[in-house]
Amino acid sequence: MNATKERFGADALPELFEGAAKVVVAKGKKALVFDMRKSSAEDADFQKAVLGPSGNLRAPAVRAGKSWLVGFHEESWLDRFG
Repeated sequence: MNATKERFGADALPELFEGAAKVVVAKGKKALVFDMRKSSAEDADFQKAVLGPSGNLRAPAVRAGKSWLVGFHEESWLDRFG
């Protein structure tokens, strides 16, 4: 998928994150971790974290297996991709 050509808003999140076990979202210098077995892509807190000010999925967003990394948090990216 190419987010520069296709935008993903709140309505696309349930399908996009279907099957995800964990979503790590950069929030400033910290990272928020959502356990998707306990959270839902329809939760307001989840949507607020993964959507940018334009209402679209924040970049970069990468799926790695059953995990997602949304936004850039250096430590999280190094943990995942070393």
